[in-house]
Amino acid sequence: MSTRARRVLAGIGRTGLWLGVIALAGCEAMRPKVDVALPTSAAPLPIDAPAVNNGAIFQAAQYRPLFEDHRARLVGDALTVQIVEKVSATQKSTSTIDKSGKVSAGLSAVPFLPSSALNRAKATGDSSNTFAGKGSTENTNDFSGVITATVTGVLPNGHLLISGEKQIGVNDNVDVLRFSGQVDPRSIQPGNSVASAQIANVRLEHRGRGAQADAQVIGWLARFFLSVIPI
Repeated sequence: MSTRARRVLAGIGRTGLWLGVIALAGCEAMRPKVDVALPTSAAPLPIDAPAVNNGAIFQAAQYRPLFEDHRARLVGDALTVQIVEKVSATQKSTSTIDKSGKVSAGLSAVPFLPSSALNRAKATGDSSNTFAGKGSTENTNDFSGVITATVTGVLPNGHLLISGEKQIGVNDNVDVLRFSGQVDPRSIQPGNSVASAQIANVRLEHRGRGAQADAQVIGWLARFFLSVIPI
């Protein structure tokens, strides 16, 4: 084997080695991991109100009733949300159209013509139109769970803005649960919990990352052909 051939083979070997290293690094980078800190897309972290040093015992920004069960009231307090969401919708429609008609005409006598010549002077016509249509739509969603959210703001009317996130990673799969909404303090039950059905402007998201989630998504090439094929 000539020296040039050896150099070519050595170059191919080094290229294959580097490609293998890059592929392994890419596979490692694609493995989903649990975010230790909240991502930037989540609600901002609560900011404590500035303390007012006026020498008074009563501070409106940090007031908590003495004889009351602990309930979320201030920015930074935690609140347990009982997620119970059930949505069911059913729609059915049926249409039927049936129309028919019949026409018959003939000649019995014409001047200067014998009756035998009119035996075929007849005309008949039939028409029929039938249509039947049926449609049905049904949608049912059932979601239950528990998440602890944090008060991120207090509105002028006393309602609390809450936001929470939970991430659970097992092997190469990560489940992410995000929740946000607006809570009326009067809806908070003893034990500092509230049902999601009593929260306004609810935003609930449950997604997964990993092999199981990827198996339920159509590949980009298949999506391309689905968008360009007219059938």
